[in-house]
Amino acid sequence: MTLSTRNVFFKAGIVFCSVSALFMLAATYFVAPFYSTIEENSRRPAAVFNVLAGHFLKPDFYAVHTSLILVVLFSLVGIIIIHFFFEQTAAPEIPYIAIFIVSFSFEFIRLLLPLYLVYDFSSFYLLAASRVLLFVRYIGIFSLFAASVRAAGLKVQKARYVFFILFIAALITTLGVPIDTQLWDTSFSMLTGNTSIFRLLEVVAVLTTVAGFFVAIKVHGSKEYAFVGLGVFLALIGRYLILNTDNWACPFPGILMLSFGLWFICSKLHKINLWL
Repeated sequence: MTLSTRNVFFKAGIVFCSVSALFMLAATYFVAPFYSTIEENSRRPAAVFNVLAGHFLKPDFYAVHTSLILVVLFSLVGIIIIHFFFEQTAAPEIPYIAIFIVSFSFEFIRLLLPLYLVYDFSSFYLLAASRVLLFVRYIGIFSLFAASVRAAGLKVQKARYVFFILFIAALITTLGVPIDTQLWDTSFSMLTGNTSIFRLLEVVAVLTTVAGFFVAIKVHGSKEYAFVGLGVFLALIGRYLILNTDNWACPFPGILMLSFGLWFICSKLHKINLWL
């Protein structure tokens, strides 16, 4: 991928993330006033923190909404930062990092659930939206994995082949997830089947992704990749916190970890590739 082509991709990402932020604002106007009238769901996200804190922190739909605003804005600011850092600097890993960042802009889709509860439209749209969101989340995780493999020494002449493989892998994974549109949790997510299997898949992808950047230390002889791996780890922990929250304890720590992680990733990859 040439610099000019990659920069066009970054600019398209900025435009898309800006549109997502506008959709988020519009949806806020239509749904936020009704949160107090929505019946509280007893099902909570199956996240470790919620299991531990469930007896102390009650679900709050405004906290969920705040987390959505934060991740959509993070996606917009993040892709702008990536464009700023790498407009004139070649870094083979950065297009995949950019896909990971842009994937957060799709989280506004979760607001379709409260809109459905308020305005009562067809549940078909919930199913379609849930599939799209799962697909984007998986392609974000798989893109990070591709970035780590690329950093670890995999040579790819045509980036579009990698993007095609990522697309197919995310599509197959998404289509394999059963979704129940009649059941939802307090983070505005539809309940899915085979949760433990797909959680394990995510954990394996996360561990191998971080490991790939540490392998890159030996391959390239640069200790800066250790900080890239640390940044990826922080970003993934922050992602886990903010995407699975239903209370006020997680949104701000989650977005801070995402932000620091992105800063580590961009600053260190820029330093590594600046003189190449």
